[in-house]
Amino acid sequence: MDLHDRARQRCQWLPELPASASPLYKALVERLASDIASGTLKPGDRLPPQRLLADALQVTVGTVTRAYREAERRGLVEARVGSGTRVKGGQEQTPHFHHLSRAGQDSIDLSLSVLIPNPLREQQLAATLEQLSRMPDAIQTVMNYQPEQGCPQQRAQLSDWLARQALEIGADEMIITEGGQHADFLALQALIKPGEAVASAALTYPGMIAAARQLGLKHLAVPSDAEGIRPDALERLCQQQRIRLLYVMPEYSNPGGEQMTQQRREAIVEIARRHDMLLLEDGVQFVPKELRGTPLFEMAPERSLYIFSVSKLLAGGLRFGALRAPANLMPQLRAALRAQCWAPPGLMGAVACRWLASGEADAILNWQWQGLQERQALLHDILAGYTVQSHPCGFHAWLTLPEPWRAADFVRHAETRGIILIASDPFCVGSQPAPQAVRICLTPPADIDRLREGLLRLREMLDEAPPMLAPLI
Repeated sequence: MDLHDRARQRCQWLPELPASASPLYKALVERLASDIASGTLKPGDRLPPQRLLADALQVTVGTVTRAYREAERRGLVEARVGSGTRVKGGQEQTPHFHHLSRAGQDSIDLSLSVLIPNPLREQQLAATLEQLSRMPDAIQTVMNYQPEQGCPQQRAQLSDWLARQALEIGADEMIITEGGQHADFLALQALIKPGEAVASAALTYPGMIAAARQLGLKHLAVPSDAEGIRPDALERLCQQQRIRLLYVMPEYSNPGGEQMTQQRREAIVEIARRHDMLLLEDGVQFVPKELRGTPLFEMAPERSLYIFSVSKLLAGGLRFGALRAPANLMPQLRAALRAQCWAPPGLMGAVACRWLASGEADAILNWQWQGLQERQALLHDILAGYTVQSHPCGFHAWLTLPEPWRAADFVRHAETRGIILIASDPFCVGSQPAPQAVRICLTPPADIDRLREGLLRLREMLDEAPPMLAPLI
């Protein structure tokens, strides 16, 4: 029996391809889709390893690899290191990552990166709405359609407030968006074509992963170290294929908590210029100006976009943000936003910009930064001796688990003790292997004593051996 026959016998799925099929990878994807639709392949079924199927079909491994990647892009299958490529469920899958709390009433939620609860926010919002209600001109303005780039007055107010935070972004340089996630999606949709490649850290914000997948982009992972994306790894990737855009969080990465040094920022900018690559800088994880480095849009204004949002400052429900972009890219962004929603909502912008411009928000922002530093200090004190990476004013921390803990088991066991966490899987780009680590968010508990209780429970778990698993036979 030759190699071809042995491979055919071992394949749990063996499609018959038309002799005239061209290109072969597309024919393979179509057959896969047909077998899933007919029920021949069921959710959870594992596809043959790529080399095995290539031997069975007498095609190149590259053909099968390309077919599997296209099938994953179309949502037919999902690939994970260690578990192979499997058929996805026919019904919508519950996302690993979400923006609403799933914690029970008695649980301590450490899973979401949200604002520290404070009734002062509600009071300030109510006062801002009351002030606007007494301004007929403002009411009339927000009732009208807005320009695609956003209300000029609101952009000027936001520009002035950002300048006070040492971020010099002109009103004409920004386009108003419905939050940071919208800015992310808008930039990718307007500037990157389906099938083109974008890159980010191998562990990155799940919203970026979702946007790239939704738009049919090739999302490539770049290894990181304690200072963020590694320039040597990025350079090698750029030499291998054309990357149109690099998504980066220089100040405080989500989830790893890395902050780029000035030298690292300069290296990333130099590579971007040499390979004509756009930079999408996510500034939603807002930190005090004295702890902030040089923004990439100041170092390379001709190719840098910058995302701002009030979700980590005022309220996530306001859905207000802005995207800074070079003038030559603004027409594409305006056209994309017009196609999506005609224009940003004027009322949200009026509320957020007046709130910021009044100066009232500064008091609660300073209170929050002080509270974040206190909570970060508490975390590092309780988890001393374990590998934890975070920012002094960060909403979360990244805990690398000691052996033999596995992230999924740790999250499940934490839930039995009333603690809700998120493991590393939702942050992994493509089929990158998930590290044995968890993200710990410090901000959902309103009471710091409640946070202390949750962290002490985690410390007890870390000090204990993982529970014994049932043996496999």
